Amino acid sequence: MTGRIPPIQCLVTFEALARLRSVTQAAEELCVTPSAVSHRVKQLEQIIGTKLFGRADFSLTTEGSEYLAHVREGLTTLQKFPGAAGTSGTPGKRKLRLAVTPTFARSLLIPRLRQFTEAYPEIDVTLGVSIPLLDVVAEDADLIVRFGTGRYADLEHLCLTKDNVTPLASPAFLREHGPFETAADLEGESLLRSPLEPWRTWFAANHLDWAEPIDGSQFNDIGLMCDAAAAGMGIALVRLKLGAPWLENGSLVRLGAGEVFTRGIPSPHAHYLCWRTGTMDRWECSAFAEWLQKSLA
Repeated sequence: MTGRIPPIQCLVTFEALARLRSVTQAAEELCVTPSAVSHRVKQLEQIIGTKLFGRADFSLTTEGSEYLAHVREGLTTLQKFPGAAGTSGTPGKRKLRLAVTPTFARSLLIPRLRQFTEAYPEIDVTLGVSIPLLDVVAEDADLIVRFGTGRYADLEHLCLTKDNVTPLASPAFLREHGPFETAADLEGESLLRSPLEPWRTWFAANHLDWAEPIDGSQFNDIGLMCDAAAAGMGIALVRLKLGAPWLENGSLVRLGAGEVFTRGIPSPHAHYLCWRTGTMDRWECSAFAEWLQKSLA
């Protein structure tokens, strides 16, 4: 190893690539091109005379792991002195990419997200959309919120929140079509449908031998279904935690004061946080997972 000190941009790039294990993500974080990332790492390896990465998956060599510890220690020291590390790049700034189902984001995550960003100002959060039950997620997401049964053989996961469902409608709809006193009073009414929340769960719990509705408007997003119900299109079967914004602003209400409409029925589905093996080795991912689980408890 020579006595030459490597350029700071090479050290910052090495730390980012070792952490993200993706040239594309490292380039995005540092606001440079992917080729610049590769060039800087090669330059660093030439300067110190040591191979840092196993090229296939950007896993570190033994020497790379040892060197990374020294680099992080040095960058942490530099960060204590404003401006000392220069203005090109933000060493230590973490990028966290989330793929979240739309109504979960609107009702549960966004109202709490400021707490996370204030607690972890060194983490930048990027939100993308995942489509419930269809396994459609934002590309390159580190953590994914899915809604379903929890059978995800390809991913590690934990249950975030379970909930009860109950029928909701707009006050105007209730005035026009009510009163509703028993579950059977829903016969012949316009029942809004969603594959995310089948009516058969509620029917069975209320001893109704009714088939799943096959007519009427259908939605693949609970938030859209809540908006439709608030507009007077019919009755929606809604998870109470997801439906909280509509209940709180009064655009949706329960159908009656009787137990059948107030107790709620456990939904067969839940929200799960999912990730690929190895993701939780990144502290920003494990920090968010721990925070989200506690926040929703």
